[in-house]
Amino acid sequence: MPYPRGMSPLPGLQEPRVHGEAVIYRLFDVGYAIALDRAFDLLASSAPERRLPTRGEAQTIRIPNPPVTVSLGGEQIEIAGRPVEVAISARVFDFGVVSLRAKLNAHPGLGWSAFAEWGAALAVAPWNDLLARARDRLLARIAPAIEQPGLSHLTEDYTVFRVNELLAADGSHYPPAQLEDGEISRLLLAEPRPLTDAARKELLSPRLSYFEDDLTVLTWGTALVVEPVVADTDIQYVLEFANAQLLELRWYDAILDTEVPDIQTRFKQARQGFHLLGQRYSRLLELLQRRVADSVELIERVENSLKVTDDVFLARVYAQAMEEFRERVWRSGIERKIAIVRGTYDMLNAESLARRSETLEMIIVVLIMFEIVLTLFRR
Repeated sequence: MPYPRGMSPLPGLQEPRVHGEAVIYRLFDVGYAIALDRAFDLLASSAPERRLPTRGEAQTIRIPNPPVTVSLGGEQIEIAGRPVEVAISARVFDFGVVSLRAKLNAHPGLGWSAFAEWGAALAVAPWNDLLARARDRLLARIAPAIEQPGLSHLTEDYTVFRVNELLAADGSHYPPAQLEDGEISRLLLAEPRPLTDAARKELLSPRLSYFEDDLTVLTWGTALVVEPVVADTDIQYVLEFANAQLLELRWYDAILDTEVPDIQTRFKQARQGFHLLGQRYSRLLELLQRRVADSVELIERVENSLKVTDDVFLARVYAQAMEEFRERVWRSGIERKIAIVRGTYDMLNAESLARRSETLEMIIVVLIMFEIVLTLFRR
């Protein structure tokens, strides 16, 4: 019996069985930049890697400075009142972001409803303390590699539900294309009540598939990745990269939120009173010039950390992730604030030049009058 679009089959009857896992991500901005070669050496005892996406099509993705990935051992956490073992690892990015990951397996063969309930239980587990401890241990090891260290209060949280196998009730392969929107939304949004079609359309990305047996669906904070090749984690790789870039943009947007009003205040103070040759402007002009240069450098570092050169599947996943994360909104906010800083610099520089011209003109007039006075006294 077919089910209407968005509705799910009755639990335990025709719903698929899941062999899968979840990866919990917490991303932190820990400094201006990280020297990855140095970090790699400092983590040598933990067998770090600097891997790239491995699919053939991944050649269209350019990552000039691949992040360092390292295992941090196992931890135990309580999920729904039961202790569960999780594998902790980290990925270190050159633009100052560290991603902590906790990976745990679901019980094999869970029905989709039970898998969704398990996912909801993960959302309320105490991940923050566990991953913060792992972060602090990692930072202690790579501290010499961090330029201008400083832990931002901003973090980025993300969860990927990875399904390695979907089985029908009779044990045959269950095509991921048959998963209903309602089933996917229950897992990704952890909503116990059915969502309207409009809400699902707004909150779930379009379905992305490359083969008949894979599927990727994204939201702002979660993703479903159905991929039968267990070793293929390329989609998770680009999703983690997109989250790291988003965090860096959010961090710099917060910096500008603080600095732009302060710059405006200092600009008003600098304009008050008389000062010879615009000297009071020089320090503020230097600050503005440095801030514009830093802004351009940061945006270039984030943009150049991962570049897509062709419209292939991984590129579409990456582009969709950036769309879901509202990357353009954050970027336009930064650009607008940079424009304010540039405008302030131009105004201040023009006024400084005008004041210098006025001062020089006054000096010339005074010198001329002095010469006239001297001439009169000589007579």
